[in-house]
Amino acid sequence: MSKEKKIGGKIKSIRESKNLTIDDVAERSGVGRAQIERIEDDVEIPSLAPLIKIARVMGVRLGTFLDDHTELGPVVSRAEDSKNQNAIRFTNDSKVAHKHIEYHSLSQDKAGRHMEPFLIDIEPAGQTDFTLSSHEGEEFIYVLEGAIEVVYGKEIYTLEAGDSIYYDSIVAHHVHARNAVAARILGVIYTPF
Repeated sequence: MSKEKKIGGKIKSIRESKNLTIDDVAERSGVGRAQIERIEDDVEIPSLAPLIKIARVMGVRLGTFLDDHTELGPVVSRAEDSKNQNAIRFTNDSKVAHKHIEYHSLSQDKAGRHMEPFLIDIEPAGQTDFTLSSHEGEEFIYVLEGAIEVVYGKEIYTLEAGDSIYYDSIVAHHVHARNAVAARILGVIYTPF
């Protein structure tokens, strides 16, 4: 398994460079002060929704937290690269904060991007009590292996290998593995800036 990528320091550095306090970010984003502290200390990496809200308050793209380099031209991501790069693990907003979603960025070296493509490994969560999240933008998911459930508003969509879904992220949603079996998806997240 890949090493976890630590993004808390980068978030803190950007916040401080913008002369924002944790309280400023909490008030403007609606994300709790304690959660922001845990994020900056790399104790917690939440679902994408709080990170997107924090990025908007700071006036940066979500990808800014993930960037390692700034390539202006095309970026090629090789299969072996996803095995060797640092991954980002999220809690997926379960009531029990297990880190069971691992994101492998396919574009972390691309400067100025508007989309965030990921290979995402989803481990079974072990429970069904999830908190739905919402944020501005759109998401596209293509299932590569296994099966997932997408809770979208009041609907539940079951997707298996070869299936895809495209939805507006402003509607409360949640993605998790189905039937206690791991899944792998290609996910593309667009957030307007």
